[in-house]
Amino acid sequence: MILIADSGSTKTDWAIISGTNIKKFTTSGINPFYLNSIEISQILQDEFPDGLKNNFANMWFYGAGCTPEKKNIVFQALQTSFNSLQINVESDLLGTARALCGNEKGIACILGTGSNSCYYNGTSIESNVSPLGYILGDEGSGAVLGKRFLADLLKNQLSNEIASAFFESIALTPAELLHRIYREPLPNRFMASITPFLKKWESNQLIYNLIHDEFNRFISRNILQYPQSSKILIHFSGSIAFHFSAILKDVLLSNHLTPGIIVKNPLDSLIDYHTR
Repeated sequence: MILIADSGSTKTDWAIISGTNIKKFTTSGINPFYLNSIEISQILQDEFPDGLKNNFANMWFYGAGCTPEKKNIVFQALQTSFNSLQINVESDLLGTARALCGNEKGIACILGTGSNSCYYNGTSIESNVSPLGYILGDEGSGAVLGKRFLADLLKNQLSNEIASAFFESIALTPAELLHRIYREPLPNRFMASITPFLKKWESNQLIYNLIHDEFNRFISRNILQYPQSSKILIHFSGSIAFHFSAILKDVLLSNHLTPGIIVKNPLDSLIDYHTR
């Protein structure tokens, strides 16, 4: 049996492959930049379905924050929680590149709660512009879109119509919003959770401009740094890329770039990659 996981900061999608049988399920996000091994082990204990922690011949965990310096945190939690002959922990970016590019060259990007990008040479990640996280980077991500929206909202840069609709939908006061961001854990997840509201209002010019501008920032500060970007397809995975794909494609084309595959979840393609 093989266990494959694709994890972001908000959720982790899992697949157990046994012959031709595939079982999929979801747990909370696992990111070693925000969680330690004990906290990750607790998620696996509480949320992994009972009866599925069997012996695995191989495990592939692709996760946000799984840098060379941090991936051992996830490895230790997996080693504690499962019996497996081999445990592989890699970045979610490599998972996306393998899923969307296969054995072809391409620019592989993630736009979800966070963002990331790389040039993939068909075998490995050859170059990567550091995403830097939602405070210094993560352009185009759900966390940064939420952060920019909240900043505009609380500095009275949006219309009364938008402000009223938002506060009605979230049932929090401005003071409670600030407390949630600055005083409670995982503010990146909270800010990314605002993006369904942005989707609902994307036809509003102010919201459209915010999303369009943020995707432009992602392209100019990340994709255009790869010399190959004008010559090969630009692929995306992640909920933000998927739900705002129309705006994203417009921004890519206006920057003379060629959109490739855009998927919400790369897990199915990762299953194909590993079962091949």
